[in-house]
Amino acid sequence: MTSPFLQKARKYEETYEKNIKKEDRPEFHLSPRVGWMNDPNGFSFYNGQYHLFYQYYPYDSRWGLMHWGHAVSSDLLHWTYLPASLAPDEAYDKDGCFSGSATVLPDGRHLLMYTGVAKEIQKDGSIREVQRQCIAAGDGINYEKYEKNPVLTEVDLPEGSSRYDFRDPKIWQGKDGDYYAVIGSRPADGSGQILLFKSPDGFEWRFQEILCSNRGRYGKMWECPDFFELDGKQLLLVSPQDMLPQGFEYHNGNGTVCIIGSYDEENKKFVEERNQAIDYGIDFYAPQTLLTADGRRIMIGWLQNWDACLPVTVRAPWFGQMSLPRELSVKDGRLFQKPVRELETLRKNEVRYMDLTFTDILQLSGVSGRTIDMELSIRPVDDNPVYQKFAVRFAQDATHRTAVSFRPHESLLKIDRKFSGSRRAFIHQRRSLVRHCGGRIRLRLILDRFSAELFVNDGEQVLSVSIQTPLKADGISFFCDGLVNMDIVKYDLA
Repeated sequence: MTSPFLQKARKYEETYEKNIKKEDRPEFHLSPRVGWMNDPNGFSFYNGQYHLFYQYYPYDSRWGLMHWGHAVSSDLLHWTYLPASLAPDEAYDKDGCFSGSATVLPDGRHLLMYTGVAKEIQKDGSIREVQRQCIAAGDGINYEKYEKNPVLTEVDLPEGSSRYDFRDPKIWQGKDGDYYAVIGSRPADGSGQILLFKSPDGFEWRFQEILCSNRGRYGKMWECPDFFELDGKQLLLVSPQDMLPQGFEYHNGNGTVCIIGSYDEENKKFVEERNQAIDYGIDFYAPQTLLTADGRRIMIGWLQNWDACLPVTVRAPWFGQMSLPRELSVKDGRLFQKPVRELETLRKNEVRYMDLTFTDILQLSGVSGRTIDMELSIRPVDDNPVYQKFAVRFAQDATHRTAVSFRPHESLLKIDRKFSGSRRAFIHQRRSLVRHCGGRIRLRLILDRFSAELFVNDGEQVLSVSIQTPLKADGISFFCDGLVNMDIVKYDLA
């Protein structure tokens, strides 16, 4: 039976989504039905559709009391909203239904596992949020919370682990038929760790082991873990809080880390081999993956940065969007990401220029727009010195622009949105060190009204950024300090 809290949220979103015009949303990135969106939740395939839930506060475009929003898609690009699926309406989750995941039960029900939050007054009079893991099962629209919730509490944690930082379960069914979940936790040293739990049926859970410990290497608390096999390697994705930079690999603040290694299935031991950032841009957090029926590992993340949320001064009826879903692979020990191949079905109005040589500023007929897929191949001109800098500027008019620039002598790629229309001093630039290439670089730029995602050298790196530039600013131009040769193919997307 739907609770009054959930009924209220569903009525509100149904009423107020009518105030948001389709053209005021992204074209093929999921945004909230109304109000606020953050982390992707429950990314799964169920009853012939992709389901994506999300952290959701329908009543304002600011973070608030967390619900779960819900949408479905047949192609990962065009989403249909469904009614909100979870509301904070029980004693164990009265202060928020935090992030979680989904799988399918043998009886055909859709199983959600999420973090329930309840505030608790401490002995010193302060208030802390106790975090516990909860279950709900349903038919893809309506979900019933498990009568024995919460299924994991502080008594299930290893010694020294915090009951206030225990969240974001990622659940899957193993080859042995049992269910497993990795969950973020904070040990006594204040750093992050990932815990592994096991269940025979998805409802009754037991702690297995500490799968991976941060030991102060990458930020502090590790949020939103994911754990899966890909191309013969085992990958652990985590989103650390309060990171310090490590050269150009990791940036300050809240970031994302991919740890690549091997996994002993029998003994449940994860051996780390290499690590890297997942996204090198400004806006990407809390990614979650699924395995498609045709064997692709697809990842989606929140295309936003926590440090850029609070300074927003112009309140819209919605805030937050998801990244483009990305196909993952591992090559030479490194994570590669490409836009889902379904995106190519949206391409139209091809514009192609081959073997262009230019210096200074270049504008091209037919190359403009805010919903586009553009591929660039950049290289020095034979027998000439390598150029000093190449840049592409987009979402551009006389006042606005966002830019991507490359300095081949330093192998540095930079994304810069300081002229995108922001009136606040939050993060505007990020730089990435790319593989030395002698001035040759391939870029694929995906624009969707309020975002840009840059795929570098066939997905070796990705830089994502959200922008709030007025949609009339749709110009694109190219700049080179020196002489450069360029191929360009550009498509409109619709």
